[in-house]
Amino acid sequence: MAIWEWALEAYARPGVPEACLRLQDVHGQNTSLLLWAVYAEAKDPELLARAAEATRAWDRTALVPLRDVRRALKAPLPPVDDHARLALREEVKGLELAAERLLLETLDGMSRGRGGAHALEALEAASKAWDKPAPAGALAELAAALA
Repeated sequence: MAIWEWALEAYARPGVPEACLRLQDVHGQNTSLLLWAVYAEAKDPELLARAAEATRAWDRTALVPLRDVRRALKAPLPPVDDHARLALREEVKGLELAAERLLLETLDGMSRGRGGAHALEALEAASKAWDKPAPAGALAELAAALA
């Protein structure tokens, strides 16, 4: 299964969206990097460091700006028509998803096969490569939801 299809299926599992958003919004993690690490069974520190560097660059260039615009468009902005604002927000959301897909596919292209790490091990290694590791409990929550 290709990484994007796997990620959509994984994200649809109970508890995964909430765990991912908590890791992103509370602990400053990148959920695409985390999900890729689980998919790739990544544990190689060198690969994870390169993946984290690529992810940080993509975050700065595309993901964070798109996410910020999408979130800003959530609240009414008079005199802008609400229907038009919400339609634009959905377009931005689509672009944000496209940027996440491109990131996942890029990371997948960086890995060669599976690294053999179990989900929690891959999440811990990816979080460590991200510079500010998330609490073990938050990573364990996502690993359990993905199981």
